[in-house]
Amino acid sequence: MLTSIVAFIGAAFLIAMVPGPSTVVILRRAVVNGRRTGMATVLGNECGVLLWGLAAALGLSALLLASQVAYDVIRITGAAVLVWMGARALWQARRVGGRGGRGGRGGPDTEPAETAEVSCRRAYWQGLITNFANPKAGVFAVSFLPQFVPRGAPVLLTLLAFSAIWAVVDLIWYLPLVWLAGRMGGVLRRQSVRRRMEQISGAVLVGLGLRLAAES
Repeated sequence: MLTSIVAFIGAAFLIAMVPGPSTVVILRRAVVNGRRTGMATVLGNECGVLLWGLAAALGLSALLLASQVAYDVIRITGAAVLVWMGARALWQARRVGGRGGRGGRGGPDTEPAETAEVSCRRAYWQGLITNFANPKAGVFAVSFLPQFVPRGAPVLLTLLAFSAIWAVVDLIWYLPLVWLAGRMGGVLRRQSVRRRMEQISGAVLVGLGLRLAAES
């Protein structure tokens, strides 16, 4: 059992290090709105991990492997969410650029209104939806977690334990990223830098959404 846990933790860290839609959303929130909002997004993402792990433990996410329709519904929904978030970021970049070009009230480095509007609750839901609307996470959970269940171990309890470990490992990976993004926030929240970051993150999210929608 101990060998399985150690192997699972190592694999979970490698998986967490692979960038994806959640990474983009988390870093964008941490940079634009600060560490607290970034951490709320991380917590939402980890709840998504736990939900996928629970679905895998109960056999629900196996439906994604068995049913093309179920997979396509979640895939298209997830793609729409990513495209919508990317388009919103691109629109925000345009607003920031427009204010800077008009020389707004606070000068070129004034932060736009969205910085104050994004609550931790909204950031949490963004993290949760981004993770849970990704069907790859469900397919991955149902194919990844069972491989580490030792022979003779109680399957349901072991899968639930691995799901919790997976979320904790993911959290440990994102903590320093959010801290670093918040640390650099003073520079990164300058209007010119923020506009470029919104453009990049928006383009990446739209690209990821279109790629997810186009996959078979």
